Amino acid sequence: MTIDDLPYSQACENNKQPILEILTSALANSQRVLEVGSGTGQHAVYFAEHLPHCTWQPTDQAHYLEGLNQRLDKQAPSNILPAQVFNVFEDLPTGEFDALFTANTCHIMPAQGVERLFALLRAELSSIQTVCIYGPFNEGSEFTSQSNRAFDEKLRTRDPEMGIRDKEWIQDLARQAGFTHAQSHTLPANNQLLEFHRGNLS
Repeated sequence: MTIDDLPYSQACENNKQPILEILTSALANSQRVLEVGSGTGQHAVYFAEHLPHCTWQPTDQAHYLEGLNQRLDKQAPSNILPAQVFNVFEDLPTGEFDALFTANTCHIMPAQGVERLFALLRAELSSIQTVCIYGPFNEGSEFTSQSNRAFDEKLRTRDPEMGIRDKEWIQDLARQAGFTHAQSHTLPANNQLLEFHRGNLS
């Protein structure tokens, strides 16, 4: 298999540099990053390469791991750990982490999955100090664009448990888990990166 044959997401290719610009600052003091929902592995490879001070732990559900591993086998820099299976309703990945990054997962997993992720951050993943969540979000229960509205309809047609989440709901879950919302970064294609840090920001 060549690099051209690897599983590929054009969205990942489009958004990786704008996301990296935020992560460079947000993860400046982080050392071990847990990525939830690594997908094709494009983000993991790119971010690990450009954030050499971080050890990057890619994870995904079991049925995505084959494609993820194919990319890691070809392209992973030395600071990427072997991919692990991670389903928020099942066993945790092994290792100690101080940061979590996830992209385009909150609208794919059911609402209970998002709640479960923050419950883990409150308890079993309490070592994590920084959380960065990328994707589309509603504001005040309103879509921020017509394209997001159409995307939400498409998601809910595919599975009623999917859908774009309210940013305020995510912020509330984070607050219950002990995090303070540091900033909402506006990114291209009507997406945002929500940055959280554990405790009160001085």
